[in-house]
Amino acid sequence: MPAGNPTHPELLLVGSVGLRSAEEVFRTVSKVIGDRIKRMPDGETGSRSLWVYWPRQVLERNDAFEVDPDEAARGTRSTSAVEGVRRWIGNEAAKQGEPPPPRMRLRTGIAASQVDLGALGYADVAMESYDIFRRLRAANVIRPGMKFQVSLPTTAAFLNAHIVYSQHAEIEPIYRARLLDEVHRMARAIDASDLAIQWDVSTEMAQLEGVRHAHFGDVKNGIFDRLKIHCEAVPRDIELGIHLCYGDYGHRHWKEPASTENMVTVYNGLSERVTRPINWLHMPVPKGRDDEAYYEPLRRLRLKPETTLYLGLIHLTDGIEGARHRMSAASNYVSGYGVATECGFGRRRPNTIADLLALHAAL
Repeated sequence: MPAGNPTHPELLLVGSVGLRSAEEVFRTVSKVIGDRIKRMPDGETGSRSLWVYWPRQVLERNDAFEVDPDEAARGTRSTSAVEGVRRWIGNEAAKQGEPPPPRMRLRTGIAASQVDLGALGYADVAMESYDIFRRLRAANVIRPGMKFQVSLPTTAAFLNAHIVYSQHAEIEPIYRARLLDEVHRMARAIDASDLAIQWDVSTEMAQLEGVRHAHFGDVKNGIFDRLKIHCEAVPRDIELGIHLCYGDYGHRHWKEPASTENMVTVYNGLSERVTRPINWLHMPVPKGRDDEAYYEPLRRLRLKPETTLYLGLIHLTDGIEGARHRMSAASNYVSGYGVATECGFGRRRPNTIADLLALHAAL
């Protein structure tokens, strides 16, 4: 059911919002669409605005790691022939036109078993934002019943962004243990009735699409097994969401999805394996896809009663008319869904955020 308004679709904010601070995000979102959402993120502002780039600090401050000299010598890196070389569009966290930094590796002679990554910082930032959230809720800026949403990149995203491929298998269990410890710290510090956690599943979709490296042989089942671990680390009394992501680096996907087929495959596979509820599922919809072929696989989506589907079909560049065209096509194959943007919008210029939120409100 829509949050607070039965005549309009429920809205979801995927995570990042291109404003200056958590408080500005909370105040702005509450004013424009606060009656249309069930969960509110802090916007992943400042140094977190580049999504998985932020935890690179964990490696840079650790003497066990060094920049990969091969990538450093090339000066650029290409994730795949499909994706090519990406460059930052420019914001507070990175200068416009710069390529992402070289990946890192363990220094020679250091075994993965010797590595202590330390705290990643996600839980500390979440607790700081939650304090602001509670203060604004007590002041009736944020409506009662709203949940505080924390969106987290998975282990695979960190590995793809920051670790040389040859060391993914070694570093994976070490980083994952730290990441899930961050989840456990949040769960201990934030009231379960207030908290919602979303896993941002992008690298796994790219592995399934054959765009990004997977260090395990059975790619589909390897993805399911790893996502199951992430999902079941979230306590059952905390809401859990899954954002199936095709990226927004430079406002383009790492590959245009041919249809919703692979996203349906991932959700169906997870829902069979994960023993706790998945409370929401987000799928992106490219701007040009108002054709029925994109949505037809949704007929095979085995959505459980406790799971709300959100389609990321809101695009500022073609406004309410474009969103309604895509909703019309989708409604031939699925009903009762909410809507969102394709991805977070933390990399947008702040002066575009008001118009984008107003578009959400108009649907």
